[in-house]
Amino acid sequence: MYSIKSIYVILLQISRGSMLIDHAVIPLQESSSHFLPSQLESLNFSRIPQHIAIIPDGNRRWARKRLSSSNEGHREGADILMETVKAAKELGIKAITFYTFSTENWSRSFDEISALMLLFASYLSEQCDSMIQNGIKLETIGELDPLPEFLKDTLKETKKATCACDQIDLILAMNYGSRNELQRAFTRILDEVEQGNLKKEEVNETTIAQYLDTHQWPDPELLIRTSGEMRISNFLLWQISYTEIYIAPVLWPDFTPNHLLEAIVDYQKRERRWGGV
Repeated sequence: MYSIKSIYVILLQISRGSMLIDHAVIPLQESSSHFLPSQLESLNFSRIPQHIAIIPDGNRRWARKRLSSSNEGHREGADILMETVKAAKELGIKAITFYTFSTENWSRSFDEISALMLLFASYLSEQCDSMIQNGIKLETIGELDPLPEFLKDTLKETKKATCACDQIDLILAMNYGSRNELQRAFTRILDEVEQGNLKKEEVNETTIAQYLDTHQWPDPELLIRTSGEMRISNFLLWQISYTEIYIAPVLWPDFTPNHLLEAIVDYQKRERRWGGV
């Protein structure tokens, strides 16, 4: 007998065009490149951002426009996420952080949250081999403890399976909120000071950054938000102090590698001043 979760995973894989043979998934052959050589001529490869952050907004609105369920929008969005990571790797980007599930998203309906958790787990399991083949290393930020055990297990297994991958880091912000991250960082710093492991005068911007979830990566040079919304939504508030922001007018499931390329080209036209003249 299959469990409900197993049936969900199998149906999801069939709907994506995968072949199932003796419970093994054989993915269809993927395109070798997301861009034509002529498209890349406008890029300055010496100014490719090494870390970009994305707020993938618009899954539910995309589904409503098609008279479909929000779950269908989230499933489509998951496919776009992975294609975007592969396109980013092709451009030479080394880390990409997605605002996958925020601390505020718990206010959504139980059914939607449950479907999202199942989708996260099943999609990572399905994509694990492809991630290894493409050199994609999975990382997470956020407070993972409140997540379902099956999802935490899948995250742990996928991280372990991709730990040697070195082409691009895929960083999923799971149960993440920037205020929560800062509160956790400040609490840890206070504990270190009280225990005598850290002096009060040693607490500065560099010290604080070392206690953030993102301490192992540079701050993102570029933040992309889809759907035309102009909000930060409690995402990487500390890290994006000097980040360039690009608002894509399309809903996330309609986002393509060409939109990513447009964002990079726009970024390269700007002069980053870090608060200077």
